[in-house]
Amino acid sequence: MDNQMITHVDEQRLMKKVTLRIIPFLFLLYIISYLDRANIGYAALEMNKELAIGSEAFGFISGIFFIGYFLFEVPSNMMLKKYGSRIWIARILISWGIIATLTAFAQNSTQLYALRFLLGVAEAGFFPGIVIYLTLWFRSKELATTFALFTSAIPVSYIIGAPLSTWIMDNVHWLNWSGWRWMLFLEGIPAVIFGIVCLFYLTESPEKAKWLNPQEKAWLINELKNDATKKKNVQQLSTLQAMVNPKVLYLALIYFVYQCGSLGIGYWLPQIIKSFSSSLTHTQIGLIAMLPYIVATTVMIIWSRRSDKKGERKFHTFLPLFWSSLALFSLYVVHNNVISLIVICIALAGLYAFKSPFWAVPTLFLTPASAAISIAVINSIGNLGGFVGPSLLGIINAKTHNPAGSLVVLAFVLLVGSLMVLCIRLNNKAKTEDATEQPVDPRQIKSRQPN
Repeated sequence: MDNQMITHVDEQRLMKKVTLRIIPFLFLLYIISYLDRANIGYAALEMNKELAIGSEAFGFISGIFFIGYFLFEVPSNMMLKKYGSRIWIARILISWGIIATLTAFAQNSTQLYALRFLLGVAEAGFFPGIVIYLTLWFRSKELATTFALFTSAIPVSYIIGAPLSTWIMDNVHWLNWSGWRWMLFLEGIPAVIFGIVCLFYLTESPEKAKWLNPQEKAWLINELKNDATKKKNVQQLSTLQAMVNPKVLYLALIYFVYQCGSLGIGYWLPQIIKSFSSSLTHTQIGLIAMLPYIVATTVMIIWSRRSDKKGERKFHTFLPLFWSSLALFSLYVVHNNVISLIVICIALAGLYAFKSPFWAVPTLFLTPASAAISIAVINSIGNLGGFVGPSLLGIINAKTHNPAGSLVVLAFVLLVGSLMVLCIRLNNKAKTEDATEQPVDPRQIKSRQPN
């Protein structure tokens, strides 16, 4: 009976059904996530003057989020494995939404330091938890494209957040409250709402999916099991071994470099655009800031699909980082505002195209039981770059008063990161080509606790 059910399933139709059920909702959650962590960049257009916050202090406010994120990433991911994706992701959303709204009440930089740190603590574990959740539903050959559909929410959050945040700042001043305060308050509420929705909508695994018929469920479960048994040349790591494994730490360092560049630009982009002309309104700055992220979203999806089609990860991870570094170098010598915006579009397109192929790389050498904790380690250590990048730009900008020129330092860092990608050795037999490798994913973590 099982074989007959498996035989008569329309694979393309079923995977489309799974994708439409899961990806749009997770996509929306990730938009909310990035909106609440990145809107501080738009708030700075008013907030810095009102609270007398300098460039160095703002860089620290932007980056301290990632200290909290780093410290609680792995523990949060272990709790997710204990309590399940549905409950723990909902907890993450509700707690960060509450803290995001409280940020609107900050009266000085010290309070902002504390609230941004707590926001990082609350959100810790969200991204690796979603990555793990996706691998419970999708096969290896679909992972890069699936990750791209999900992580494209990052640039989309800027596309939505830029005009929305700046419009609220320009137009909402109820109760004599500043626009930036209303913006932070209003944009924190959706996280609480969708955290509650998450409890009722998310399905833990295919086995529990009431929205799949018996034939579809049997086929998907069988496919995922077969996919997991095909992996070769992988390592079995305990929790401690995963945290100190040289390959895991090497990938974490690459991701650290990437985050320095990506979030350094992301948090400072509104002020870079503001430097183009003193006559720009907040809403105009927001509309201009949309353009690089529209380009980045398109390139990100096209590049990840190419990576899946070619079955290749290493080159598809290297090249976007490399072209981003070249774009940022050129930004220093460009003095035309239109050309500068085009260069920023190219740089951000590379930074976002990097993401999906990269997250398919770590699973090439890890068993399912090891991958969950390793993904958390890579993400938590790597996200420290989100502290270093904005903070570094703040220090340099305070001394040079040139936001665009300070990006040269990040350009050099990204160049080093791209060269590090070329040195990745992907399996235990010292093969450097990964075109024939298939990623191993942690879709069995629910049945096994870390050693």
